[in-house]
Amino acid sequence: MKSITKKRMKAYMIDIAISTVVIAGAEYFLRKKVKNEAVHALVTPTIIMWSLEYAQLRNSGQTIGYKKLGLVLENEENSELSTSQIIKRMTYRDTISTFDYLKNPKAFESREGAILPHDRFSGTVVKEV
Repeated sequence: MKSITKKRMKAYMIDIAISTVVIAGAEYFLRKKVKNEAVHALVTPTIIMWSLEYAQLRNSGQTIGYKKLGLVLENEENSELSTSQIIKRMTYRDTISTFDYLKNPKAFESREGAILPHDRFSGTVVKEV
């Protein structure tokens, strides 16, 4: 596994830990209002994690995990990240990207781990700062 890929995995784990704390707080209040367990298991965690990630990437191109590990997400054309790029990237990463890895794990990374399938799909690249 390449250096950038390892950093990306660590950054993602940091971001998951942060969103888990936020989710736990939100669920404390939502449990009283929403009784459906599917909402608590699927909807709430996804909405909160994507919202946190979207807000951070839109503002600075970095999540807290990316900042901690010295990474930044950029557009391939060196312009500002668009809303559709961020949403495409999150959706692809959390759905189809897993199947890409299972099909061909050796071809999963390109450019030393700077581009994964969800980056290729959304036109983004991760760089070290």
